[in-house]
Amino acid sequence: MSIQRVSSKWAKTLVLLRNKQIAANIPLTMKYSQDALIEMLKEHTMVYIKPDIGTFGNGVMCAERITATFDFNESDQAVLQERYVLKSGTTIEEFTSTADLHRAIRNHIGKKVYLIQRGIHKLKYNDRSFDLRVLTQKTPKRKWETTGIVGRVAGKNKIITNYHGGGTVKMLDELLAPHASQREINLLEKQLNALGEETAKQLQKEYPKLKEIGLDVAIDTNLYPWILEVNTLPAIFPFKKFFKDKSIYQRIERYAIAYGRISAPRKESKRKKKA
Repeated sequence: MSIQRVSSKWAKTLVLLRNKQIAANIPLTMKYSQDALIEMLKEHTMVYIKPDIGTFGNGVMCAERITATFDFNESDQAVLQERYVLKSGTTIEEFTSTADLHRAIRNHIGKKVYLIQRGIHKLKYNDRSFDLRVLTQKTPKRKWETTGIVGRVAGKNKIITNYHGGGTVKMLDELLAPHASQREINLLEKQLNALGEETAKQLQKEYPKLKEIGLDVAIDTNLYPWILEVNTLPAIFPFKKFFKDKSIYQRIERYAIAYGRISAPRKESKRKKKA
C-alpha cells in the first residue's frame, strides 16, 4: 500500500495556509532571504531559520534581536544599540547588524533552500523550552483520528527539542501542570486533537495518499497552539517506549498495520516443541 510523503516544509505550509482556520495557528513563515530576515526582525524579537527539507532538527538556527544598551554619540545624545544573537546547536554568535547576521546565516546554509519563521516564546519545563508532537492517523474506516500527543523537552543549551538531538520525552499533563489547571489542559488536548485532524484533512486535498502526519506544536504563554511544521513520516516509537498506557500504542500500531506503515507481528505457534 502506497503512503505519500512530502519532504518540503514550504510546500506543506502553502497548502495549510489556504485554510483560514489552520492559518490562524501557523506563525508567519517565509522563504529565507536577507530582506525577509530584516522584515521579520523589525516586527519580532526572535525568528527561527530552518532547512526546507530536513529531519531531526538538523540545521535549525535561532536569531534574536536584543535591545539592551544605550550608547552616546559625539554630541552626547543617547543612541539605542541593538545586537543580534545567532544560536546554532550549542554555538552562540553575536552581531551588531542584520547584514553581519545574514552573512553568518549564509555561511551556515550555503545554497540550500531555507525558511524563516516567527519565533514563538514557548512554555518551559524546568527552565527548558518544550513543544508537542501530535500524531494523527488514518483509521481502518478511512477517517482521520488523532491517536497520541507527546511532549519533547529541549536538551541543555539546545534550541531543538527533537529526541535525536538530545531532547527528553515527557507526558502532556506533566509539562502543562505548572502552567494550567487540569480543566485547561483537557480543553487544550481536545483542541490539539481537532487541530491534528483538520490539518490532515487539509493536506489530503493536495496529497490524497497521506496516511499519517505528525504536527510539531509550540504552546505559548497564553496556552495558544502554534504549528511549527508537519511531518509526513512521524516517529511512533516514543508512544511505545514512553507511554505507561499501552493501549495508546496498541491503537497506533493497529492503524499503522492497516495502512501499511508496519507489518503485523507474527503469531507464535501454540504447539510446543517436542522434547
